[in-house]
Amino acid sequence: MSFAFSDIPDQSGKTAIVTGANTGIGFAIAEGLARKGARVLLACRDADKAREAQERLAAGHERVATEFLPLDLANIASIREAAERASQEDRIDILVNNAGVMMPPLSRAPGGSELQFAVNHLGHFAFTSLLLGKLAADGRARVVNQSSLAHRGAAIDFDNLDARKGYGRTKFYGQSKLANLLFTFEFDRRLRAANSPVVSLACHPGIAQTEITRHMGVFGNVFGSLVGTVLNTSEAGALPALQAATDPEAQGGDYFGPYGLREMSGRTSGRAIASKTAQDPLLAARLWEKSVELSGIDPGLAPAPSA
Repeated sequence: MSFAFSDIPDQSGKTAIVTGANTGIGFAIAEGLARKGARVLLACRDADKAREAQERLAAGHERVATEFLPLDLANIASIREAAERASQEDRIDILVNNAGVMMPPLSRAPGGSELQFAVNHLGHFAFTSLLLGKLAADGRARVVNQSSLAHRGAAIDFDNLDARKGYGRTKFYGQSKLANLLFTFEFDRRLRAANSPVVSLACHPGIAQTEITRHMGVFGNVFGSLVGTVLNTSEAGALPALQAATDPEAQGGDYFGPYGLREMSGRTSGRAIASKTAQDPLLAARLWEKSVELSGIDPGLAPAPSA
């Protein structure tokens, strides 16, 4: 299926949460949902940037409804507070786990995990788990996890998630993006086994212009500018997430990306290809249990029966 911006259906009456919604692809996702009538909670760490994003959204022709939801995905206490606040909403129909960090110098979250794994995967695992009851309360809510082409060729080093045995920023970024897909597919298997109305999907933006490359220095700035010219803008990179969040034909376990140039760019989106590693149910189950252990948060979903 090929999906364009014109295919996004009306979202009036729905409430969406988009993590990392203050800039780049996250902002474009929030804008796409808000312009179609959804009430959008901008789940961000920086209050000033979130409010600037709200002002930009309000400056358009359409009336939009947005709210700032404080969320630091590296901090479990902040995640718990954000989930508690979000659970007070009348309903949550869409959760887009988009926020991320890309190739920073070695640093660790307060819990001890390497920062990319902690923010890109573990924080979203915890946030989603805490919201599961609310997501299930009002029907077929969707959880969308933002992965990356960088998941291809990546592996999960369970013995070095804290980077105490060495750190390579590219390797750890790929690991976190592989974790996003493993979580997506395992989450969907467990949801189906529990007969939950919630569905779990994934997407990737291709190679898109975004501020996530800020840790790459001068090269990141040049690379980002070239990407926006030659490959995908942030707006185009948001389309796969918008398809996962809104396409009436999308199903649990679907994975979307740009249609064109080996999934690196495109003005439409459609089904993407996940690596064999990303589709490994045994690896996904191991990551699930490790995520529960590291976050201290258990979604309460039993493993799906083996085929």
